[in-house]
Amino acid sequence: MDPILVISNSAAGTSDEAVLETALAVLRQQCSVEVAGTATSGELDSVLHRAGSRRIVVAGGDGSLHAVIAALHRRNELKKAVVGLLPLGTGNDFARGNGIPLDIEEAARVLCSGVVRPRDLVVDDTGQVVVNNVHVGAGAQASRIGARVKERLGSIGVGKVNLGRLGYPIGALVAALRPRTLRLTVEVDGEVVADRDRPVLQVAVGNGAQVGGGTELTPYADAGDGRLDVMISRPAGRLAMLGYAAGLVVGRHAERTDVTYLRGSTVTVSGEKFWLSADGELSGPERHRTWRLEPAAYSMVLPAEEQADR
Repeated sequence: MDPILVISNSAAGTSDEAVLETALAVLRQQCSVEVAGTATSGELDSVLHRAGSRRIVVAGGDGSLHAVIAALHRRNELKKAVVGLLPLGTGNDFARGNGIPLDIEEAARVLCSGVVRPRDLVVDDTGQVVVNNVHVGAGAQASRIGARVKERLGSIGVGKVNLGRLGYPIGALVAALRPRTLRLTVEVDGEVVADRDRPVLQVAVGNGAQVGGGTELTPYADAGDGRLDVMISRPAGRLAMLGYAAGLVVGRHAERTDVTYLRGSTVTVSGEKFWLSADGELSGPERHRTWRLEPAAYSMVLPAEEQADR
């Protein structure tokens, strides 16, 4: 097996460090492992500069994975990289969507015996990358509320099994109770699929299916299928908005008649000012943003079929 460079968050707590050591013990049985802790983008660049041909394993959650993929993309080193993941986050949406076990020892075994598969990437018109999912409107509002809920509920439970994962569904429900619709134009592959005549509650562009710790916002998205999934919610009235939020919680929102669900390779959203949440990071306000898919942008170690079926 190739040598491995494990990149961890040097600010992680002692509990995460203990869990990581469990994974490292598995990895060291089969290969040479170096662990590097980083806390800033400068430290991350320094570590990547000496990575060489080693496989790069991210020990962390969705935010840590985003940071490493973004840095490799910025350094023009992503195409040749082979990336692995030890999920230490609370949401772990990318791991869930790609069949990576949330049990840390099982995830380490995948790194030893899994297969390398290409993964797609989303890049916007400012050069920023999206590894998993980006959403506009109520989704960003829900993320802002959900982050606060997640922080409060994260202490209720044991370890990663806690009520913090309810943050995004609760945020979505609160956003539906106090909704703010937007006048937006949405284009997919150059075709207008939603215009400003009918208010939009939420637009999601999915490379992966899940956000917020397991909520399937774009439920049919697959980071390896060479397509972007686009979900547009345009409910008319408060009751319909509540129905959409309820459908989102149980994973049935894409079946609603006031939801448009389609696929493409480029998506443009424009109109009145909007906030967006990209891989859990909020930004804005914006008036225009375009996202395009880069198929097979990098390679990742994922479970073999027999591992995924367990």
